[in-house]
Amino acid sequence: MLTPNGTAYLRRYSLLAPDGAETACFHSISTDPERHATLLAEAQKLRGKSYFEMGALDPSQLTADGRHVTDADARSWHLLTVNDRGHVLACLRYLAHPVNVSFTELAIAHSALAKSAQWGQHLRDAIAREIHCARSLGYSYVEMGGWAITEALRCTTEALRMVVTAYALAQLWGGALGITTASLRSCSASILRRIGGRKLAADGVELPAYSDAQYKSTEIEILRFDSSSLNVRYRKWMEESMANLRDVPVIQAG
Repeated sequence: MLTPNGTAYLRRYSLLAPDGAETACFHSISTDPERHATLLAEAQKLRGKSYFEMGALDPSQLTADGRHVTDADARSWHLLTVNDRGHVLACLRYLAHPVNVSFTELAIAHSALAKSAQWGQHLRDAIAREIHCARSLGYSYVEMGGWAITEALRCTTEALRMVVTAYALAQLWGGALGITTASLRSCSASILRRIGGRKLAADGVELPAYSDAQYKSTEIEILRFDSSSLNVRYRKWMEESMANLRDVPVIQAG
């Protein structure tokens, strides 16, 4: 892969593990609080820069050093694309919940749609049905988010490959149902639909895109996904990811 100035990108995946996470299925695990903190901060800075440039955030919503920090960060896995110098080029947050999770414990419970008089109950009903389905299948229920990619890689296959790798992670851990919020402005929603994401629905009615003051009224769509229902066009990519994921470096904070 070449950058716009003609130099080569050498990149690989790394995983940041949350405290207490099960890591037995991986072969390369290290405990390095300083490295974990450094990479997480780089991912948060990449998110902050990307969301600010998109017009979704203003400087008051970022830390003094430009990081976009969420409550979910410390409880989540973070899938990172890093270059040959170990710096973050892309990031995605993967928050797996226990099977008995309640709606109020989810990040989506704090969204504008959840607080809507017209759509809030529909959202709660749809999520409750998805959690019940995940439980019956023996799957985890997952919220994916925090997706950001450095500008040099936005017009490459990296965006697609990162989401396919997240699907592969879910399959490696026994399967998952889940949701993700995607910005219509950044085209991330269309990418996720291409891979296999579908609009969340309640009683046969698709939940609408919504605006959230937290993200400067950017139009947001809620998509649901099933890790076993990937678009067949990307099945080979996922099989390759499944074969390689066990050797991806996993960094624990403590």
